[in-house]
Amino acid sequence: MKYLPICFDLFTNNRKNFVSRLKTNSIAIFSSSDEFPRSGDQAFTFKQNADFFYLTGIDQEQCMLLLYPDCPNPLYKEVLFLRQTSEQIAVWEGHKYTIEEAQKASGITRIYWISEFTNILHSIVNYAENIYLNTNENDRYQHEVPYKDIRLIEQIRAKYPLHNYLRSAPILRSLRPVKADIEVELTQKACDITNDAFVRVLKFIKPGVTEYEIEAEIIHEFIRQRATGHAYNPIIASGPNAIVLHYNDNNQVCKDGDMILFDFGAEYANYNADMSRSVPVNGRFTKRQRDVYNAVLHVMREATKMIVAGAVWNEYHDEVGKVMTGELLKLGLLDRHDVEKQNPAMPAYKKYFMHGTSHHLGLDVHDFAGRYDRFSVGNILTCEPGIYIPAEGLGIRLENNILITPNGNRDLMAAIPIEADHIEEIMN
Repeated sequence: MKYLPICFDLFTNNRKNFVSRLKTNSIAIFSSSDEFPRSGDQAFTFKQNADFFYLTGIDQEQCMLLLYPDCPNPLYKEVLFLRQTSEQIAVWEGHKYTIEEAQKASGITRIYWISEFTNILHSIVNYAENIYLNTNENDRYQHEVPYKDIRLIEQIRAKYPLHNYLRSAPILRSLRPVKADIEVELTQKACDITNDAFVRVLKFIKPGVTEYEIEAEIIHEFIRQRATGHAYNPIIASGPNAIVLHYNDNNQVCKDGDMILFDFGAEYANYNADMSRSVPVNGRFTKRQRDVYNAVLHVMREATKMIVAGAVWNEYHDEVGKVMTGELLKLGLLDRHDVEKQNPAMPAYKKYFMHGTSHHLGLDVHDFAGRYDRFSVGNILTCEPGIYIPAEGLGIRLENNILITPNGNRDLMAAIPIEADHIEEIMN
């Protein structure tokens, strides 16, 4: 891993909070992520299962976690299983966790090789009444491929069919959105690296550069500061490309007079930043570009004020929509007739602002959380309004990451330039 070590207190506390919500006499089993094939003899860069990392801090393939707080054998109340290394693995793949290193990273004292998992589980599982198993229950995802967790469920249920099976995901859905202080610090680090990358590209951009050259500047800064890389595929969308919400080609020349929409963020220690900015290629906003930009910035600032403990998703988005409607009226993109005759199920503003304003942020960029839960202290959410005008080839989105605190909220990206005058100052 490129990132600096994380204090294992985070993962110890996460496990403590998780097992406190288990039913009496229950086992919970977690697995690391699959290694996915990229070509005939290569795998994609390994990305750890977020729930497994949340509970262990272990960033390595072929590992398992077994939690059984009521286990009659005290040796197996909390057990981590690691891939056993060898001289051949060390030569071809490099260093893997030793038992001592895994203890230091996770705070778990009982660690065995993965080859011992089946025998140890079998020695205790028949004393348990319930088995908690995990799947990806993020409602933005539907799986087509039977990934590791799905295969594990099939294997365990086939071998022990008479146990009572329960889902770990609802517990994790209640725990993961509330960030510990260490998680906030790691997210802030990702935001700070993202800031430095953005300032770097502001000084680099000029008419004639390509979107992929800008992308190269970003990843250079990320890796230089120990980030794993991009939190998600970066969007470097110049001119009309900004109308495509998930534009990823990043292969066009940036032209004088156009705007560039950026949507990128660093991943640091598996925690993510998620930033959007829109800047003029030549370093100067036209009047129209500035007017649309300031409208988006106004909506963003008003929306940020609403991100507080107790807020309700749908009500929050409805209120942001009202602010956006006012700005679109001022810009001449909507008129009063459009608003008066709008379908409440598809408000008029959706023609120019068609996506949501916020999502949770954490170990996943669209972090695991309850869509119908109220916002709470410890949540980190994005705030990302945008206006997209196909007829003008203009798309502007602004996005910062907001932490809810007991006294309101704190913008983790407050240091990243966002005022139009500040953008122009840096670029010139």
